[in-house]
Amino acid sequence: MTFTLDPIYLTNFILCVVIVVLGGVGYSRSKAKAPLFIGIAFALFAVSHMLTLWGLQATLTTFLIVIRVIAYALVIGAVYRLACKRK
Repeated sequence: MTFTLDPIYLTNFILCVVIVVLGGVGYSRSKAKAPLFIGIAFALFAVSHMLTLWGLQATLTTFLIVIRVIAYALVIGAVYRLACKRK
């Protein structure tokens, strides 16, 4: 296991962490679940990017696919909640 400083995955990881923090702040201020779901989804994406940076993508391919699918499903659910929200 070696750390590979790939600028694309490192940038993605950093941006995911920023979105996780903003999702937490958004949830704590509004108590709306959409920011929370988006934050959790991007936490999963951050885990995926970190595992890739550590060179584990070849051995954990199935796991990475599963957590990415779960993350995308959370984002879809959050956006759906926002889109169908009654005013």
